Amino acid sequence: MGNLCCCVQVDQSTVAIREQFGKFDSVLEPGCHCMPWFIGKRVAGHLTLRLQQLDVRCETKTKDNVFVNVVASIQYRALAGKASDAFYKLSNTRSQIQAYVFDVIRASVPKLILDDAFEQKDEIAKAVEEELEKAMSAYGFEIVQTLIVDIEPDEHVKRAMNEINAAARLRVAANEKAEAEKIVQIKRAEGEAEAKYLSGLGIARQRQAIVDGLRDSVLGFSVNVPGTTAKDVMDMVLITQYFDTMKEIGASSKASSVFIPHGPGAVRDIATQIRDGLLQGSSVSHH
Repeated sequence: MGNLCCCVQVDQSTVAIREQFGKFDSVLEPGCHCMPWFIGKRVAGHLTLRLQQLDVRCETKTKDNVFVNVVASIQYRALAGKASDAFYKLSNTRSQIQAYVFDVIRASVPKLILDDAFEQKDEIAKAVEEELEKAMSAYGFEIVQTLIVDIEPDEHVKRAMNEINAAARLRVAANEKAEAEKIVQIKRAEGEAEAKYLSGLGIARQRQAIVDGLRDSVLGFSVNVPGTTAKDVMDMVLITQYFDTMKEIGASSKASSVFIPHGPGAVRDIATQIRDGLLQGSSVSHH
């Protein structure tokens, strides 16, 4: 109908390419345009000026011989001022862009090991964008942005990387656990040492108190009972302690059978042994 009325409509964000007898004539902006077909003018086609996106998946190999799939996202659009170049110079824009992306990625990634490839995604994207900008500007296209959206290693490689990370974390956890157990053992040993030290102080004070009590008893008995010597008092004290011990053994329901000599002579021998031991210990401490 538009051809019969010699008018054509161009939509927003689109331009039309007008030819006359098969030769480029002009670029038609959005709106209504006169198209006198009877003098050989016609619309050869339309070109969108909207932002377009092309996702490219490229398989390549890293420096450490790991095959990866690099996914690049290219955002581009045709320039209104170079619409004729964009329409006539390229027959398949998307294939052309894809070829340049393959070329740059397969030239950049093999120089990097896998870990560096993940870290330098921005540098790879920048290299792709610069190369595309130089190449596609001559054809009337603008490269708005280039993104490396994903780097996918082989499934076996990903599994191995996860196992390596898991092993490293387990090793760190084991070290931390061992360090914690060491600290607990050190603190326990310090506590036991402190307890034994305090127990030793208590026993020493207990024995000192016993010695002081025995001395006071001997002195008091000697004063109150004239004619007795310190030896007589000590023999009496030891016999008293002996009978107290026998009483405790007999009163205990859980006591095992104990066979000890008994009689006045045995008591005298026990007293002599205790006294000799005390005297020997005293002489050793003085020397």
